[in-house]
Amino acid sequence: MASKINAWAKALKKQLYVLYLACKDERVPWHARAVTAFVVAYAFSPIDLIPDFIPFLGLLDDLVLVPLGILLALKLVPKSVLADCSEKAEEAMKKGKPKNWAAGAAILFIWLFFFLGVYWWFFQ
Repeated sequence: MASKINAWAKALKKQLYVLYLACKDERVPWHARAVTAFVVAYAFSPIDLIPDFIPFLGLLDDLVLVPLGILLALKLVPKSVLADCSEKAEEAMKKGKPKNWAAGAAILFIWLFFFLGVYWWFFQ
């Protein structure tokens, strides 16, 4: 059972990396790129829609929403782009865990602006 869960988690990580690469590909339509960027950003974001400390519901978004978002994004991205990005992801993952500090910083700034906007909305 644990090996199946590990294999599933590894496949999800690979699919997220494929979607990250697809998001940067110019052959992907803008609407698919927007959905893909949102799914990847949400999956890598430390902030969840439902906080993890809420029993059962906290893990629901990680176990249901992220995989459903991945499925939607995979359906929107052209198959030829997915094939190319899948090959690139395989090569990159063989070299070790891929890191993109610019994407991490961008996600951090998005959340920072979100919280500043919420603060401004309620306290101004």
